[in-house]
Amino acid sequence: MAETTPVTMTIDQEQGRLDAVLGQAKLPYSRSTLANWIKEGLVLVNDQAVKRSYVVKQGDVVSINPPEVKETALEAENIPLDIVYEDDDLLVVNKPQGMVVHPAPGHSGGTLVNALLYHAPLSTINGEFRPGIVHRIDRDTSGLLMVAKNDHAHHALAAELKAHKTQRIYYALVKGNFEENEGTIDAPIGRHPKDRKKQAVVGDGREAVTHFKVVERFAGYTLLELALETGRTHQIRVHLAYIGHPVVGDSVYGHQDKIFNIKLPGQLLHAKTLVLTQPQTQEELRFDSALPPLFEQVLRELRENQGS
Repeated sequence: MAETTPVTMTIDQEQGRLDAVLGQAKLPYSRSTLANWIKEGLVLVNDQAVKRSYVVKQGDVVSINPPEVKETALEAENIPLDIVYEDDDLLVVNKPQGMVVHPAPGHSGGTLVNALLYHAPLSTINGEFRPGIVHRIDRDTSGLLMVAKNDHAHHALAAELKAHKTQRIYYALVKGNFEENEGTIDAPIGRHPKDRKKQAVVGDGREAVTHFKVVERFAGYTLLELALETGRTHQIRVHLAYIGHPVVGDSVYGHQDKIFNIKLPGQLLHAKTLVLTQPQTQEELRFDSALPPLFEQVLRELRENQGS
C-alpha cells in the first residue's frame, strides 16, 4: 500500500515551479500523481491551495496530504480474451493495445489479470496483484504474453526468461530510415533522471540489448523486426528513441499520434512471435500473431503512398 502519512517540507535552496520541485524531491510518488494532488488541493503552500505553476520561494512550507488508499480485492472479470494456446501449465494470450496487464493505482479493474482470473487458476509467485504474470508488455503495446497457471511453471518460465532463452520478437514502425539492414543497440537503461515515470539510456543503468532487422522501408518510415536479449521497462521504445527512430504513435518517447489522418491510440509496437519451452515436457513451443488491423492499415497507407 502506498504511504498516506502527510509530508511537510520547507523550501530552502529549491527553485522553480512547485510541481517540478516536488518531482525532484525524492518523494515516494510520481510527478504526475503529485501534479494531480496539487490540482485537487491536497498539496498546500503556507496552508493555501496553489496552482502547479506556482514558483516556490525560500521559507515556503509545503504540506502534502495523500488521499486515503482504499483496500481493493482483486476480482475476476468476464472480459473476452484472445487465447492463442493453453495447457495445464501455461497459456499464451494475444493482448490488445490499450489493455493494462495487471492492477495498479488508477487501474484496479479491466486488466488482463482480472480477465485471466475469470478464465483459469494462476500462479501465486508474483503476489496478489500480478498472479501468473511472468513478463509484461506495456499497456499500449499489443501482442503475445505468456502466463503461468501454477508455481512450478512460473519458476521454469521465469528461469528461462532470465537465462535469455525465451525468444520474443516484436514488430515496430519507426520514424526515419536506416542505411543498415540490421544492427544491435547495446545501451544501459535506468530511470529517467528528471521524469520518474520515464526510462532513459543512462550510464549507471542496467544492461539492455536490442537486436533489429529492417523488414520494409517506406518514405520517412521503417518497419523493424526486433529481438529482445534483455527485458527492461520500455526497452524497445527507449532504445529506438535513443538512436533517433522513435516508435510511431509513442506519446511518451516520440510524440506522434497521427499518420495519414489515422489517429493512433498508442505506439505501433506488436509482440509478434514468442518461443518458449513447455515446463513439463520440455517441448519447444512457437507462437506467431498477426499485426493488429490498425497497424496493417497504416502499412497499407504507407505502401500506397510509396507507389504514388
